[in-house]
Amino acid sequence: MADAEGIITHIPHLRRYARALTGDQVSAEDLVQDTLERAWKRMALWRPGSNIRAWLFTIMHNLYVNQIKAAARGLRGNGEQAESSVPVSPTQDDRLELRDLNKALQRLPHDQREVVLLIGLEQLSYGEAAKIIGVPIGTIMSRLSRGREQLRLMMNRANSSAQLKAIK
Repeated sequence: MADAEGIITHIPHLRRYARALTGDQVSAEDLVQDTLERAWKRMALWRPGSNIRAWLFTIMHNLYVNQIKAAARGLRGNGEQAESSVPVSPTQDDRLELRDLNKALQRLPHDQREVVLLIGLEQLSYGEAAKIIGVPIGTIMSRLSRGREQLRLMMNRANSSAQLKAIK
């Protein structure tokens, strides 16, 4: 059986993924807390020898999807989401680019954003992401492709609109 130390090592990854999913630090912390609570209560369901990280991310995915469905039904309104802060390097251009990327990520459809974050941010394999979300690998690949393309388009638009035009 997995011990608490095995779970604790994955908390930073859970926090980062939750923050990227929700775009709000408070909601992300709540999601991580709910995930850890559910994992602890259901520790007997974890199969020794299987990937505990994937198991934790599956729990988080299911909780997040349930929250989205509840919000869509009007059972839970979280108001405006605070802008997510991402650690950035000290240059102004880098800060602006990360801000634009974060905004673009938040505008992606949920299914695409989730796959982009699992594979791009958390560096999970296609197979692990497919298992966490509960879809075939081909679906993961197509969502990732569409998500990356949407991000590219949004980032190109943000960069082209930010350029100043010289007037003669």
